[in-house]
Amino acid sequence: MALPKTKPCFTVQQYLALERTSQDRHEYLDGVIFAMAGESLAHGTISVNLVALLVNQLKGGPCRVFSKDTKVLSGPDAPNRLHNRGLFSYPDLVVICGKPEVLDDKKDVILNPKIIIEILSPTTESFDREEKSERYQTHNPALTDYILVWQDKPKIEVATRQSDNVWLVQRFHELDAAISVATIGCRLPLKDIYDGVTFDEE
Repeated sequence: MALPKTKPCFTVQQYLALERTSQDRHEYLDGVIFAMAGESLAHGTISVNLVALLVNQLKGGPCRVFSKDTKVLSGPDAPNRLHNRGLFSYPDLVVICGKPEVLDDKKDVILNPKIIIEILSPTTESFDREEKSERYQTHNPALTDYILVWQDKPKIEVATRQSDNVWLVQRFHELDAAISVATIGCRLPLKDIYDGVTFDEE
């Protein structure tokens, strides 16, 4: 998420009407519209690597992976009221299991993400780790895992919902490590996630 495109307060209906006719992507947070920034080469490489890993392992099962053009709603859902609460975001990757639940007949806003993956950049890291994390975990009951991937170093943080609704956080820093996403039966080796990415020497 970049700086707000506009300062005025927009309702959800106004945002969706604008977004559905725009050539660019924008996120929405409690009435404010944010223009999405472009991605780096490392970001793009990691995203493609993750899609390849997940598609191969999910093939033939009930779960599917979607890339960065899928909108997710995290927040109060009242599409027939003129309200301005909620987060509409474009996660880098979303895994949906079973039938997608959608906001309306446009079928472009997902309500039941199971896995959300965000690839961090310096401009989005704090927002993804704080505000987005809280919104995703609070307002998406189907969500079981929220995965944060750093692009400038081998570092991944995995938050997994436990049976008591507490989130367990695991961190991975070594390229010979592997993430086990038990909720969808996938294994994600860091060396494969970061394949083709060159890190700057400290």
